[in-house]
Amino acid sequence: MSAQPSDSSPGVLATARYGKDKVRVFRVVRDPASKVHHIVEYNVTALLEGDIATSFTQADNTVVVATDSIKNITYYLAKTSPHILDPTRFALHLGTHLVSKYAHIHKSFITVEQLRWARIAEDGMPAPGHTHAFWRDGNEKKYVQVEIDGTKGKEALVAKVEGGLRDLLVLKTTGSAFESFVRDEYTTLVEVDDRIFSTSVDLSYTFAPFPVRAPTDEKKVTFEAAAVGKEAESGGAWDGEKVSALARSITLDVFARDESASVQATLYKMAQRLLAESAEVQSVRYVLPNKHYIPVDMKYIGVDNTTPSAADVFVPVDAPSGLISATISRGG
Repeated sequence: MSAQPSDSSPGVLATARYGKDKVRVFRVVRDPASKVHHIVEYNVTALLEGDIATSFTQADNTVVVATDSIKNITYYLAKTSPHILDPTRFALHLGTHLVSKYAHIHKSFITVEQLRWARIAEDGMPAPGHTHAFWRDGNEKKYVQVEIDGTKGKEALVAKVEGGLRDLLVLKTTGSAFESFVRDEYTTLVEVDDRIFSTSVDLSYTFAPFPVRAPTDEKKVTFEAAAVGKEAESGGAWDGEKVSALARSITLDVFARDESASVQATLYKMAQRLLAESAEVQSVRYVLPNKHYIPVDMKYIGVDNTTPSAADVFVPVDAPSGLISATISRGG
């Protein structure tokens, strides 16, 4: 999008996007038959693009859907959407509604970040636990990003979906080495054949774009599996929860089992396995910052705590830290 200024300004509006950030949503779904309560807690971002240039260049608010209205729409769908317990489907529902409802809006960008809650276990209660009591299960967050593209018309919507997780903190006390790296006049790092390996995993993965059918009801709020056609049968983005669980399981399993020669090598194995086990995933990206644990040097009192086999007291070091990232895409 570009728009010429209405005066002698030297620049042009090249891109524009706006919306509501940090919409906090907590939803309780009560099953009247089983008396079981289900909960989700989301942080939602909903952004829009379209014929909105004059709101920037001419102070024309007639093309602006107020960000407060975007917030209210988010809460309305949190109340009424049958997909609220599934972050991917809810994001698809919200994004499709926004593009379908407003004629001058051509794209929506929805991010849903889900906080972890788990049921409290209770003696005598069947799995998975208490019917209505929960505990915060760590700082890890699951997220999904959805783009609904209506630039080719409201009857030709296309969805792009990215899923992932953030802040999955992992650590293992052996099974990791780092040797044979470049050594020159700047090198002070000692090679080790055994060390603590810890990182905070940020993982993202993408699916192939797929068509979405716009709602046909007057309010443009109806959204069912049929709206995504064959995507609902493919085991891909529509089954985002299944893919998310698989990606998390693979990440933890490879991290634990791999005799790691480096963070890079372990990262690559994680990504390759996810591509191998989920045919609908098109690319995988990991960002892995090192969480360093440095053996305390006790030579001053004649104690060996730096030889890998003898090191058992460490200092956690936050910074500076290594940062390793890579994207592995499906070949062909």
